Amino acid sequence: MTRVNHKDIYFIGIKGTGMSALALICKDLGYNVSGSDLDKHFFTETRLIEANIPIYSFNPSNIRDHTIVIVGNAFDDTFEEVVAASNNKTVTVYRYHQFLGHLMGQYRTISVSGTHGKTTTTTLLKDMLSEYKNTGYLIGDGSGLVENDDYYFAVEACEFRRHFLAYHPDIAVMTNFELDHVDYFKDEADYLSAYNEFSKNVKEVVIAWGDDPHFARLNLAPTTLTYGFSTKNDFQAINIDRSETHSYFDVIAHGQFIKRFDLPLVGDHMILNALSVIAVGLYEEIPVDLIERGLQNFSGAKRRYSIETVGESILIDDYAHHPTEIKVTLEATRIRYPNKKIVAIFKPHRVGRIYHFINEFITSLSIADEVAICPFTSIDDAQDGIDIDATFLQSRIEGAFMVDEDEQSVQALLAFEPAVYVFMSDKDVYNLKNLLKDHLQ
Repeated sequence: MTRVNHKDIYFIGIKGTGMSALALICKDLGYNVSGSDLDKHFFTETRLIEANIPIYSFNPSNIRDHTIVIVGNAFDDTFEEVVAASNNKTVTVYRYHQFLGHLMGQYRTISVSGTHGKTTTTTLLKDMLSEYKNTGYLIGDGSGLVENDDYYFAVEACEFRRHFLAYHPDIAVMTNFELDHVDYFKDEADYLSAYNEFSKNVKEVVIAWGDDPHFARLNLAPTTLTYGFSTKNDFQAINIDRSETHSYFDVIAHGQFIKRFDLPLVGDHMILNALSVIAVGLYEEIPVDLIERGLQNFSGAKRRYSIETVGESILIDDYAHHPTEIKVTLEATRIRYPNKKIVAIFKPHRVGRIYHFINEFITSLSIADEVAICPFTSIDDAQDGIDIDATFLQSRIEGAFMVDEDEQSVQALLAFEPAVYVFMSDKDVYNLKNLLKDHLQ
């Protein structure tokens, strides 16, 4: 990366998952890092505090001369700190994805994009590559670490507002292609076109889930390898056996048996995530035993099916926010805890997503025995032309009820114990989880 002369970097929205990870990376690379965000607690701020990165409340006076300012995705050009930065001629302003695009050029970069599974797959990728060579990473759970002697850089690359078009990775994993971000993309064709555009930025090869129902409609760059369960794929998982804690499967690459893998993963979606990473390892000619060993080091990404046992109850914290993600999360919970009551607690994000996928949300959440819905609270939940609140979803699910971060809601949830409580959101639903945990202990 061509180092900008500025030594100070300020992050607007530093507690965002990608932003906090990038802030940690910049700190490691020798920048003076600070930032601002809402005063309430977010799980990402723990590492920022440990790294002695100052976090301020929003205030235009935070913007100082001769600073690089990196703006988070939730903040538009009218936000007061963004205005202050844009009006200061001594300040260099980047959007998050623009600055990350510069950084990626310094390493052999492997990106992970797709509607679902990006964070988990990037974590698996980082674990696998690290077993072979020094690997930096930026992951959407707030994790980020890059050192000067790293060879690989594993990066989560989000399609949100086509931001991943700022990236030019050597290899790109694409996990799936189901419509999301309906507040921006016009329709499914528009959504798929973003991946077609992104594939043209990839220097060597795209590794994509070939069994995705949308795959045939894509026109990815010429060099594309596929993975999946069906025989048409370049990389295939067959002869799958499952336990409550592990998956066992044979990998076939280009028609040849490679190895039977034993991995601490549960659910077909996790097998597919691992298979995409195995495909990367085989493409990179990494010894197969190192590929497996790296994947066996996987202990989970933050807020990706994190499990705690408290007394006789189980607390699960997961980033699921799209109906398909909710479905696979609750189905995996049924496999892992077949004899326990499952209580789903969901905090929605973006009214457009709920409105567009209302029937899918109803079907997915109904897998649980009990359903609780939290109100919208995010800075970017609103959308012009859609005037709904969270009861739009809650009222359409039989028996579902509203909860918030208060004693009454905790008591309503305690009525189901012992149970498996599955907290799901890409926002701060974990605060309610922690309140419940305090009462269960």
